[in-house]
Amino acid sequence: MDVCLVIRQRLEELGLEQKDLANAAGVTESYVSQLLTRKKLPPAPDRTDIYDKMGSFLNLPSGKLSGLAKHQREEALKRNLGGPPAPLFKEVRELILRKCAPDKQKEIRAIVERQPFGELERIVTQKLLDVVKSVAQNELENENWVHLVARLSGRSYEQMRVIILEFLDTDVFHVSAEDCLSFLDPLIESWDIDLTTFDMHIVLNKRLALGPARKFEFVEKEADQDCEEEPGLKEFLRDRSLNGKATPEEIEFLKRLRFRGKHPTPLYYYRELQNLRDPVHFGALAPRVLRRKTIGQSQPKGQSVAPMHKQRVSTKPSRQE
Repeated sequence: MDVCLVIRQRLEELGLEQKDLANAAGVTESYVSQLLTRKKLPPAPDRTDIYDKMGSFLNLPSGKLSGLAKHQREEALKRNLGGPPAPLFKEVRELILRKCAPDKQKEIRAIVERQPFGELERIVTQKLLDVVKSVAQNELENENWVHLVARLSGRSYEQMRVIILEFLDTDVFHVSAEDCLSFLDPLIESWDIDLTTFDMHIVLNKRLALGPARKFEFVEKEADQDCEEEPGLKEFLRDRSLNGKATPEEIEFLKRLRFRGKHPTPLYYYRELQNLRDPVHFGALAPRVLRRKTIGQSQPKGQSVAPMHKQRVSTKPSRQE
């Protein structure tokens, strides 16, 4: 039994039609029709924004539809893993290259044309998708935002919601020209990448996406950075008399402490926490001092400025190298 069959059966039992389900879920009747005729895969199982609405409307147990969707999508993935992934659509590649920083476009284009859908093209496309999908997911229930995006692409509110739902289910192997036209093009202003470290910097359209530009880094970690948590730290965290309601930031600091050949006791972590909280152990920030610039005369160290020369006071902090 799959999602399509369950929905069909419930609609018949309740005497309802596809358009009733579409209205309840905030999508078009065409979307529901394609879903029930298996012309499209059901949304990802974590898409509570649609499964909760459908399940509530059809009086189904919570999680019923998403559980069926998970199994159905896993079976489809197994069938699709047999062959190599298809390259990006030409329109998708051209849009991504057009949004690239001008001083990198030529170099990036040469790489992706030499290695179609190679590592670099997949990394860039995946990160751009991740950022735009996170914006779309956060704004899905924001009617004003959906209306704005719909107007920019000349679509109705219901049509735009369907397009967003389908976009949230796409991946780097299936991103389409329609996805670019509706989301990547209007939301992404530009992107840049360091070809040595593969750090990416993505600038979003401030009209459609609030918040600063996004930066992604590939960080090298020491081999022992992911080692098992110290027994003494575990005991410290369990003992309320020792941990003193430690904050998440303080706990994270303690977890990052590393010891070679030693295993600290819970008491060590208690003392470390007290040291971290004691302001005596941390120097105060130095106040900004006004610098005096003398016009027309050098000022040797230790000597005062002659009173007949004018002075100019600068309130700007000195530049730190």
